[in-house]
Amino acid sequence: MVKNQMKKNDLVRITISDMGINGEGIGKADGFPLFVKDAVIGDEIVARVTKLKKNYGFGRLEEIIIKSPVRCDAPCKFSRQCGGCQLQALKYSEQLRFKHKKVRNNLIHIGGFSSADVEAVMEEPIGSQKPFHYRNKAQFPFGKDRDGNTVTGFFQGRSHNIVANTDCILGVEVNKEILECILSYMKEFEVPPYDEEKGKGLIRHVLIRYGFTTGEIMVCIVVNANKLPEEDILCERLSKIEKMTSVSISVNRENTNVIMGNKIRVLWGKPYITDYIGDLEFRISPLSFYQVNPIQTEKLYTKALEYAGLTGNETVWDLYCGIGTISLFLAKEAKKVYGVEIIPQAIDDARDNAKRNGITNAEFFVGAAEDIFTEFMEKRPDEARPDVVVVDPPRKGCDKKLLETILNMEPEKIVYVSCDSATLARDLKILCEDKYRLEKAVAVDQFSQTVHVETVVLLSQQKPDDHIEIEINLDEIDATSAET
Repeated sequence: MVKNQMKKNDLVRITISDMGINGEGIGKADGFPLFVKDAVIGDEIVARVTKLKKNYGFGRLEEIIIKSPVRCDAPCKFSRQCGGCQLQALKYSEQLRFKHKKVRNNLIHIGGFSSADVEAVMEEPIGSQKPFHYRNKAQFPFGKDRDGNTVTGFFQGRSHNIVANTDCILGVEVNKEILECILSYMKEFEVPPYDEEKGKGLIRHVLIRYGFTTGEIMVCIVVNANKLPEEDILCERLSKIEKMTSVSISVNRENTNVIMGNKIRVLWGKPYITDYIGDLEFRISPLSFYQVNPIQTEKLYTKALEYAGLTGNETVWDLYCGIGTISLFLAKEAKKVYGVEIIPQAIDDARDNAKRNGITNAEFFVGAAEDIFTEFMEKRPDEARPDVVVVDPPRKGCDKKLLETILNMEPEKIVYVSCDSATLARDLKILCEDKYRLEKAVAVDQFSQTVHVETVVLLSQQKPDDHIEIEINLDEIDATSAET
C-alpha cells in the first residue's frame, strides 16, 4: 500500500518494528510508515489512519491482535488520554533501552558523532527503583468539563483539554487530598476556574511541591487576580493537612501559556520548604528550579561529580546553577566553585543553601554567564581560569554566546547535564568541533513512564595527535607500486 492508495480512516494491519522519539510505535503498511500512539515495539495491531503526509502517516490504535512481549498493562486508567505519560504500556527494562537508544541516536544524527565513537563512550542507563510516585513537584491546570463542572488534572496530549484526575500515579499521594480540598472550596464559594479563551475566571493552576526527606508541603495557587475570596478559610483548611508548610498565591493576569506569575504572596506559613539531596539541605521557593525526582537526582549529580574527577585542587564554574544544587555537590570536592544564574531569586536561594550547609568555597553571581565571566577575568584573572565547567541548561539548551564563552574559558573538562538530548547533541557538535572530544555519556531515568530522559556527558580537551615521520626512498619501490 502506498500513500495514494491509503485514505484517512482506513483500517490497516501492521507490525510495530520501531518506536519514535515521542514514544509512538512505528510500523509499515506495504512499505509506508505509520506512527501509532500507544503501540509498542513487537505489537501486531489494527490502526485507523488519522493523518497522511507525503512520506509517512499517523494512526490510532484500534486493536491489539498479538501483544508484544515487552508490553505491560498500564496501571493508570487515564494513560491513553493524558499527555503526561507516553510509556506506561512498555515494560520498565524496555523504557531504559528506549531512552538509551534515544540519546545514542541524537548524538549520532544531530551531534554528528560516529556510531562507533558513541557506542564506545556510552555507559549503561541508570534506572530507578521507584518508577511511580516519584515527582516532588506537579502543576495542575483548572478548568470546566463539558457539563460545566470545575475539574483539575492534566492536559490531554497535544491539547488544552483537561483529563480530570486528582490522583496521578507519578505524583505523591498527598496531591489528591490537596486538590480535592481546593475543588471543594471552589464549589462552596463559587470560585470560577480560569477560562483561557475568554481570559476570565480566577484559579489557573495549582503548584504542589513536596520534600521527600522532610515531608514538607508547599501549595502555590496561580490566580488571575490579586487575591482570592475567603482566603483565610482556604488557608485554614489546607493548613490542617499534615506537614503543610507553605501556602501562597502567584498572580498571573497575562494572556499567556506561562504558568507562574512573577509576584508571589504568602498566605500562610513560610515562603519556602526545605529538602535534601544526599546530605545537602536546600531551600525551595515556588519559582526555584529543583529537580523533580530527588532519588534519581542524587544519582545524576553523583555521576556528574564522578565525571568532573575532582581532587580538591580545581576551580569549577557551574553555569545555569539555579539554587546551587550541583554547585554545592561539587564544592565538597573542589577548591572553589563559582555559580552563575540569571534569576535573582534563585541566586538568593543558592547563597542561603551554601550558608545552611556550611559551605564557604562556593560563590554565586546573578547575570548572563558570558558577562559574569568576562568581568571576573578583568578583575580577578588569577582566580577565574576554570579547570572544569559544568552546565545544566533548560530544555532549549545553551545559548550560542554561552557556548562561545565556554570555548574561550578553555577548561580541561566540560560536564554537560541535559534534560533534552537533542539540544545537547546540537551543542556538543559546536563544542567538539575543534577543542573537545566526547569522553563519556550516560542516560539517567529521571522521568519514568515518559519519553523524557536526563543525560550526563564528559568532554575533555582534544590533544594533538602524535605524528610519526617515516622516510620512504621511492627509488627502492618499483615504478608500478610508486604510481599506485
